[in-house]
Order: sequence, then C-alpha cells, then structure tokens
Amino acid sequence: MNCFAIFRLPHAQECTLVRQTSGEPERLGSCTELNGRQGFVVAPFQTTEEQPIWLIRADRTEVLTQLDELACEDAWADKPAHEACEKDYANDFANFHAQIEAGNFQKIVLSRCATVSREKRVNPMRLFQQACLLYPRMFIALTALPDGTCWLTATPEILLEGTGTQWRTIALAGTMQLEGDELNGEGETARWSTKNIQEQRYVATYIADCLEQFNIAFNEEGPRTTRAANLVHLRSDFTFTLLNNARVGNLLQALHPTPAVCGLPKQSAFDFIIRHEHTPRQYYSGFMGPLALNQETHLYVSLRCMQILKGEYRLYAGGGLLKDSLAEQEWQETEAKMQTMRRLLDETAAHA
Repeated sequence: MNCFAIFRLPHAQECTLVRQTSGEPERLGSCTELNGRQGFVVAPFQTTEEQPIWLIRADRTEVLTQLDELACEDAWADKPAHEACEKDYANDFANFHAQIEAGNFQKIVLSRCATVSREKRVNPMRLFQQACLLYPRMFIALTALPDGTCWLTATPEILLEGTGTQWRTIALAGTMQLEGDELNGEGETARWSTKNIQEQRYVATYIADCLEQFNIAFNEEGPRTTRAANLVHLRSDFTFTLLNNARVGNLLQALHPTPAVCGLPKQSAFDFIIRHEHTPRQYYSGFMGPLALNQETHLYVSLRCMQILKGEYRLYAGGGLLKDSLAEQEWQETEAKMQTMRRLLDETAAHA
C-alpha cells in the first residue's frame, strides 16, 4: 500500500508530508537500528515481529500550507477488538495497584482502549486537518502503515528532538483537567497535588540518569505547568549537546519507554504491563516523528492517539499509578485524556 506520514510541529503554520513511493517501509527490531538513519519513524510500545519499528523512507517530502485530502481510503483494516470497559479497568487497577502496595513498583502506568463507531467514514486527512486547527500547541501526526491501519496522534510529549548538535528531551507527567474560565489561560492557577509532583519527579530523575549514563552534560529547567488541549501537565526540559548523532538510536533505546508511559523499575514494570494489561497498546505510547529530515529530528511519544479502522476509531489513554491512586480518579483521568480525540471526531463530523 502507499505508506505516508504527515506531521505538524507545535505552533507551526505548515505541515510536512513524507511519502515512500515504492516498496514497504523498513522493519526494525530495536531503537539502536535507528543510528545514522533518516526517515519518518513509527515505533510501538513493545517491538515485536508483528509490531516492528517502521521507518518510512522519505522518497518525497512536501511542505504544505494548504491541505488537500490524501487518498487514504485503502488505509482501513479490520483488527480484533480488545476494549477495556470500566469493570475490566477496575480489575486491572486492583492488580496493578496491589503490586505497588507490595513494594514491587514505585510507579506503574495503566492504560485502556475505547472504541467509537461512526456510520459515515471520515477521510483521515480531514481528521488531521481538524486536529491542526483544534490543537495548535501539540505535535500532530497521521501515518498509514503497511498493516492497513492509520494512526493519528495529537501529543504534547517530546521524546527526543534536535537540530545539529543541540538536543532536548522533556519529563512530562501529572495531569489536571481545565474547566470553565481556566480554559482561557495556560493553567496558571493549577495547584498540583503531592501525587502529581512525585509522579513527574520520577520521570525527570529517570531521564537525568539516562543522560548521565551516556556522559552527557545537560541543563534541566522546571518543572512548570504546560497546557495540552483541555489538560495541563508538569514539564521539565533537558537540553544538551550531541556531537555524534550516530548514537541517537542508543539514546532512544535507553529513554523509551520512559516512566511517563511505563513505570519504575522500568524493565519489571514493562514486563508486568505486557503480561497483565487488558488492552494491547500496539503503537500507543510508542513514539513517532521525523528522524534527521533536513537535519532535524522531532520524535514525540504517541499519546492522545487513535487507531483508524473501518467504521470505528480506537482511542487510547493511560495514567500513572502511585500508592495513593484511586481507581475512580484514574478512570476519570483516562476519560479526560480521551476527550482530546472524542472532541476531534465530533468537530470533524460537525464540519463534514
């Protein structure tokens, strides 16, 4: 099939279309294989034979200011559903939270999936266009993969980006929903709970440790409140210099998945999620973006994302669990996060 990706950086006025005009995107088995490579990357939470890291070759790139519809009709597929209802989520929560109380994890992230059906199909490009209008602060990307699926993300979380030798990553965690007059600002009035502050600190400490492992000197700024759609998060920025970009894949291997989407200790939390989470994550909480295109890299964690299938849309969201987490509050947090894509579907249908 005709694989492509189109993306828009936060606050940008133009989009970039990346097309592979022949053959299938390259299948990679680990982030280290991205060393010295170029293209558009789509990586899953867990890399497997069925869900590899895809590297879409940039045979043709176009910078677009006026978006026309792409012919995406062939990019719909049927996939088995694994949707977590509130009862399933409650069971998962009890299982995950018991591990924290037993001292096995400091933090672990629990996610779920919800399916939204629509009688009338909407071209994925229309969804991309509307996402760009609704969410100017976020990285918007739409990609068509060889398995016949499209994935759309509107995410605030940078995994790794850089131009030349200047690079940065961020620690983004903690979530609060804006309501009423708060939606007119950037979250200046947010008052963060101890749980949210602690959750963000776990992520920041992990990123600092990763950079130190590579003997990378860095500057950390934050945390500060940052807005993404109707939510705000706590964010710390890490800036540093990479003289040898050939090691980017190694750094990605160390960073991904961060505790913001996985947990601590990382490997044991990752293994537990794979074995016990009700909903397979697929490409949710992986990462995507351009790698070394025009000497720029912008890789973002695939949050606030959905999988586009025949007649339905699978929305994904998750949240970090700590000792004082409560099931109902965590469920509501996933509902608030899914509202980013629910609103997008509603707004696109209204303007169809």
